[in-house]
Amino acid sequence: MDVLAELQAWMASHCDGEWEHQYGVTIDTLDNPGWSVKIDLKDTKLLGVAFEEKTVDRSEKDWLACRVREATFEGYGGVFNLREILEVFLGWANASGAVPRPT
Repeated sequence: MDVLAELQAWMASHCDGEWEHQYGVTIDTLDNPGWSVKIDLKDTKLLGVAFEEKTVDRSEKDWLACRVREATFEGYGGVFNLREILEVFLGWANASGAVPRPT
């Protein structure tokens, strides 16, 4: 499945009229250049699920670091690593049974 379709399905499954007013998904840029992804885990099936930090350092432009801190998935990476960051999150969410199939 397409990574964006999976992320959209995950987000949609949490939009219940309440969750999206306090929590959500933030994708931003870094100045080195690169990406920052933050996904709130509060009131989701992923809250409290063990996550093994992942760090990949292939080059100055090809890297990523993903972790969970204070009920938030945090992913950072090089300018061409956004898809890989999202794949790390979704791989963890899928393994936990927390990603619904898009309709």
